[in-house]
Amino acid sequence: MTESAPATPDGKAATARRSFPGMGEWLGLTGVLIAVIAAFGLASDNFLKPGTFHSIANQVPALAVISVGMTFVILTAGIDLSVGAVLALGGAVLGVAMADWHWPLVLALPLAMLGGLLCGLANGWVSVRFSVPSFIVTLGMMQIARGLAYLGTNSQTKYIGKPVEWIGAPLPGIGISTAFVVAVALVIAGQWVLRRTVFGRNVLVIGANEDAARYSGIDTKPIKIAVFVIAGAMAGLGAAFDSSRLAAVDPNAGAGLELSAIAAVVIGGTSLMGGRGSVVGSFFGVLIMATLGAGLAQVGASEPVKLLITGVVIVLAVIVDAWRAGKLKTKGKIQ
Repeated sequence: MTESAPATPDGKAATARRSFPGMGEWLGLTGVLIAVIAAFGLASDNFLKPGTFHSIANQVPALAVISVGMTFVILTAGIDLSVGAVLALGGAVLGVAMADWHWPLVLALPLAMLGGLLCGLANGWVSVRFSVPSFIVTLGMMQIARGLAYLGTNSQTKYIGKPVEWIGAPLPGIGISTAFVVAVALVIAGQWVLRRTVFGRNVLVIGANEDAARYSGIDTKPIKIAVFVIAGAMAGLGAAFDSSRLAAVDPNAGAGLELSAIAAVVIGGTSLMGGRGSVVGSFFGVLIMATLGAGLAQVGASEPVKLLITGVVIVLAVIVDAWRAGKLKTKGKIQ
């Protein structure tokens, strides 16, 4: 009878990495988040108060769910520049359904998500069917969705009120909103899909090497379309979260949100070249960006300074991503 070798610390670490892929990166992102919090805690007397963290948590749900969809798109080496405008279109659909047609939220929200889903479907289908770079296709959809949002609302803000306001209101006793709870649940679900399903594994394989994925028998086209559908649906849901903060829908909503989502995903460790990343990492990216913004506001930084510092952080994240990609490539050649 053969005795099993005693577990070594290195063996236990390897088992942990296999069981929880990305754990080391998440710990690193946690360290970055704690460092940012500590820095602003020292710079501002009010930053470490519970109200600050409640405010951050209640500001991020729309960006968080959009970043879930953006993660899947970028993991296939794609990009979606339309999510901000699609959020505005989803908001317009939500506003018309609730304010003009007097639909309840339970019916209006699926309609808004359907609008986003159809935009994502169009993005994915055109990109795959005609082999057009997703950058170009989604840039066009950005204009189309924004135009439809203006047309649907007559370029005016539509007030909805309490039927949507409760989503973003802090829950009694805990200070965080229903929207934040739902966003966290979707982050967990997205991570599970990515790591525990055939679809998620195929997304990673396609992003790493699409030709190899095709040769191994994976039908890449429906998967590449599906990630844009996910991104569109998440933008539609984000419309409800965004609208809940002001109890109204604005056709100008979501301007620049696509860049914030891309930045959060990259800061969270997802490679712009595809094939490597995680939904949880993207959520950490969202939290780091939101904490950075809140901290800069509390120390009295002007808007240009905020943009400058945020831009530097994004560039540094891209540089780190490029360095890691080069390191992994070199390691692969050596092996």
